[in-house]
Amino acid sequence: MSEPPPTAPAPVAWRLVARRLVAPFGVLAGVLVAFGYVGAVDPGEPGHYPVCPLLRLTGLYCPGCGGLRGAHALAHGDLAAALRDNALAVGCYALFAVCWVVWCVRGRFPAARLWHAGALGAVALVFTIVRNFPFGGLLAP
Repeated sequence: MSEPPPTAPAPVAWRLVARRLVAPFGVLAGVLVAFGYVGAVDPGEPGHYPVCPLLRLTGLYCPGCGGLRGAHALAHGDLAAALRDNALAVGCYALFAVCWVVWCVRGRFPAARLWHAGALGAVALVFTIVRNFPFGGLLAP
């Protein structure tokens, strides 16, 4: 009785996992470079970053005002200062971190739904309105 011909070896599981994680870790590298730059170059010092056009023209804070200072504080481990600078941005950073973990585990980034964009837009609008009123002083950068 003859032996069956040898079959090709099964793909190594770690290679499949590594291939699946290339994109998430590429994005993570980009995020770390961006946070590293903002952590190294203080946005609180004038001349390093452009001024918000809405703030310059109207004196009103946009939803992103204070986001770079918040990222700088977060890069230095100061969560309280980051939340004071822009709580919405810190929440978005946390949401992105959760989505990134889901991407690594499931192998695909969570699908965005239309209502997600609407909800985020509504939260940003309310955040913007509240931070520009006197009673919203805690949300102003």
